[in-house]
Amino acid sequence: MTRSKSDSVLAAEPVRVMVVDDSAVIRGFLTRFIETDPALKVMGSASNGQVALRKMEQSTFDVIVLDIEMPVMDGLTALPLILEIDPHIQIIIASTLTKENASITLKAFQIGAAECLAKPSSQELSGSNVFRDDLVEKVKTLGLLAKKKRRSAGIADISTKDRVRVARPLPVVDKSFSLVKNIVKSKPDVIAVGSSTGGPQALMKFFTDLKGGVNQPIFVTQHMPPTFTTILAEHISKQSNLNCKEAVDGEVVENSRVYLAPGGFHMLVQEKEGKKVIKLSNDPPENFCRPAVDPMMRSLVKIYGKKILAVILTGMGSDGLKGCKELVDVGGTVLAQDEATSVVWGMPGAVAMAGICSNVLPLGLMAEELKTYAGFGGLK
Repeated sequence: MTRSKSDSVLAAEPVRVMVVDDSAVIRGFLTRFIETDPALKVMGSASNGQVALRKMEQSTFDVIVLDIEMPVMDGLTALPLILEIDPHIQIIIASTLTKENASITLKAFQIGAAECLAKPSSQELSGSNVFRDDLVEKVKTLGLLAKKKRRSAGIADISTKDRVRVARPLPVVDKSFSLVKNIVKSKPDVIAVGSSTGGPQALMKFFTDLKGGVNQPIFVTQHMPPTFTTILAEHISKQSNLNCKEAVDGEVVENSRVYLAPGGFHMLVQEKEGKKVIKLSNDPPENFCRPAVDPMMRSLVKIYGKKILAVILTGMGSDGLKGCKELVDVGGTVLAQDEATSVVWGMPGAVAMAGICSNVLPLGLMAEELKTYAGFGGLK
């Protein structure tokens, strides 16, 4: 996807970051990691949510990396107050890998957080290039998004208390793409879903809209760390009444089930003794992710051929593009979420701009469109 002139202008300005964590050691590590990229600048740090709110009254930030557990004011309490001051700011929750924190992080997504990171211990941080690279990518992408949102709204990037509207907002750049022509809506044997940034909220909406049960098995890869995917599967089951669970290595694929790739593993499907069986792989990350959408898609194409309906939801990067191209080459179908309803139009934008989608839709219409392909009619 080519970068527009306005994107280039925004990228030339440093992304302004605040790090909020009660540990001075962690704040130091995060600051050093972020500033390994010259396009990023940590303009402030805070030991709790209350201090962070005071700093927001003095300066504008594009991204806040926010801890969950802090004294005085924790991250979940501070989150809605931060967004009340600046609704365009992007918040990354940095949380340790516990079941309680994973559940709190999902609540943070519902309130308005954009991303999450599994925070390593201070010992692990000292040699963690993977964490550093993931942090930098997320901060950079979301920082540019915050700038675009402000400019589109006609808001100048000055101190928060003195922020005013500028005379001319950035013009909206029309991203044109073509759809696959002469579509025959053949009923798929399976449904494959890929998502990343903004994905937990999108998946909850998508599966709630599906309601009841589905005839086909659904395979979902959401970029999330271990433990977080466990809690996400539980929340999807409770909210949608679908049978959603983390995939287990060696289990036989059954209809009317939703299989979520567990954090840290690629989810694949193989043929074994005449049955379709899930295989979890710890092969290297693809597109900087594990789980990743592309290996899931490749394995499904080998087993199911064209009888796959792929749905690519909000997320940064282009994971899923290669796998969806393979699917379309054999006659399968791809649907993508539109830009207006995506938190980040990276993954869905990549497949849309590649011209391989049968439709590009708002999130609220995705479940209904899927039903027309999957032949649900009235759901059982």
